[in-house]
Parts: sequence; C-alpha cells; structure tokens
Amino acid sequence: METDTSRREFLSLAAAGAALSIVTPQAAQAAESETPIIALPNAFAADHTPKPLGFDPAKLNGLSEKLIRSHWENNYGGSVKALNAVKQKLSVFLEDSTLPPYIYNDLKREHLLRTGSVVLHELYFGNLGGSTAPDPALKNLIASAFGSFETWEKEFRRIGAGLGGGSGWVTLGLNLHTGSLENYWHWDHQYAPAASLPILVLDMYEHSYQMDYGAAAPAYLDAFFKNVRWETVAERLDKAVRLLAIVKQIS
Repeated sequence: METDTSRREFLSLAAAGAALSIVTPQAAQAAESETPIIALPNAFAADHTPKPLGFDPAKLNGLSEKLIRSHWENNYGGSVKALNAVKQKLSVFLEDSTLPPYIYNDLKREHLLRTGSVVLHELYFGNLGGSTAPDPALKNLIASAFGSFETWEKEFRRIGAGLGGGSGWVTLGLNLHTGSLENYWHWDHQYAPAASLPILVLDMYEHSYQMDYGAAAPAYLDAFFKNVRWETVAERLDKAVRLLAIVKQIS
C-alpha cells in the first residue's frame, strides 16, 4: 500500500511535470486563458516565516544544541526577517518613478542574497538530524557520477575546507540543463549554476561552527558528516532525477 510520503512525492512531481509540460510556445499560448495549474504566492509578499527544525538539536553528534539554536534563531531567522524587509521595500519603491533604476537594483541584489540565505539554510537544516550511513543505492548513484562515493566525499570536503575561515556554501547538485551531478562552491548565499537542484547542502559560514570548533573547520566537517540525514539526500536526488527525465522528454 502506498505511503502518505510517496503520495505527496507523486503529487509534487506530477504538479512539477504538468508545469514543465506547458513550457512550450504552443502549450503556453493555449494555456493563456486557462486557470493556472497551481496558485503561486505574490512575488512581493513579505510573509516568510522561519521553518521549524526537523530534529532535536540536543541529540546531534558533535554539534551542540547551543550552536544549532543560535544558528537557527539568529542567522537563519535574521535572514527571514531581512528578506521580508527587502520585499516590503521593493513593493513600495517599484511605484516610485523618481527612484533611479540602479538604486532599485541595489535592493534586487539584496533580494537575491537574502532569498539564497533563506533557501540554503532551510536545505542545510533539512539535511541534518541523521545518524545512519547512506544506503547502497544512494552511494552507487553518486559513485556513477564521481567514479566512487569516496571521490565525491573527498571533493566535497576539500571545497568545505577551502572555505574555512571565510564564508560560503558547498552543495551537491543535479543540473537539469547539463544532466550532471556535481559539487558546487557558493559565495555570498548565491546559487551555483542555473538549473541546479541542491541535493546536499553544507553551511561553511563561521557562524555554523565557530561556537563549537573555533577556527577548526575540518573538525566541523567531520561532525557534519556524522549528522547528515541521508534519507533526505536520497529523496532529493530521487526527485531531481525524475524531474531530469521529464525535462529531457520535453526539451
């Protein structure tokens, strides 16, 4: 019998597939007068709220509850508040015809950064809280792109170590345009290549580890890998691969 989770995944993929299926000139023209497939939120709505942690921060291995709560409340929570403030300003300034476009674009750059911070933080916290090793199917799929699972992890860790003492993100991502599964380096909360879906996200800003490890970024990397929720990683990759198949069918 199908589980609730698999039903939700099927419905989300079906919606995504349906949305992708109309992205052709003919279908888009035919759909102009029809009701949208899904209701999209207002682009200027300043109503973002922090997403609760999906795990008990007191039970992580090597990452303290104090660190996680501070990270969630202050850094992630601060980004949510900042994003709302920026979107509120954008909606007001858009109507100000005297405002120079380059000033408006300063806000749009901030919009890009704050959106990236909110999304990446939610994905980061979403792939924490695990305690088991990745299953063989996931390891084999990653290995098919990198030669071996160990090669993937070696590069992922190396990128993270290179960001130690600085700031940025590391992600494993599947690119819907190139079809490649690759590790990406992010700076300033900005996404890696266009059309890339994040599969595993690592926060390398100092606020993510300094309270527990000071400047010892490699020790934080060890702790991160002890707490990856590999089931979430597998679910994200499975959805991304199925979306890739849809994209290839319509491209």
